[in-house]
Amino acid sequence: MSRVPGAQPSPPSVYHERQRLELCAVHALNNVLQQQLFSQEAADEICKRLAPDSRLNPHRSLLGTGNYDVNVIMAALQGLGLAAVWWDRRRPLSQLALPQVLGLILNLPSPVSLGLLSLPLRRRHWVALRQVDGVYYNLDSKLRAPEALGDEDGVRAFLAAALAQGLCEVLLVVTKEVEEKGCWLRTD
Repeated sequence: MSRVPGAQPSPPSVYHERQRLELCAVHALNNVLQQQLFSQEAADEICKRLAPDSRLNPHRSLLGTGNYDVNVIMAALQGLGLAAVWWDRRRPLSQLALPQVLGLILNLPSPVSLGLLSLPLRRRHWVALRQVDGVYYNLDSKLRAPEALGDEDGVRAFLAAALAQGLCEVLLVVTKEVEEKGCWLRTD
């Protein structure tokens, strides 16, 4: 394929789902995997498998609008032969072996608002981070478009800022092999 001399290469195609209802866990899964693999129906099925005898399922919103917990994310990844590894916030981020990590899913506090009115409440929100063509992106479903974070230093800076807020949890999305060998962690 020939290009016009002086033309800029086109930016990579980055898959990014936007927020709908309380489906941020579904969006975070699809965004980190860079394709639509999960739906609300699939997440609800996972909830039923996790709590088959429960009248009120503890893994999702009582209203049936989403708000899935970490167990749903972990089960969804396991079904694809992947794993979610909790990042211990006490470790320095320099020990995170990013080349071994497929992506990251963060659970962050998120302000609640009704229209323009901000309420003094905080809910939890799932956010995906992923490298595409050498650039890390914030794939938060509340963003209009993916936000480029840059290289490994950029994603580490983003993670450091999120962890400094105190209520952030980080899941590393890795292959089963990486999980078993523990090579998501630098030992040097």
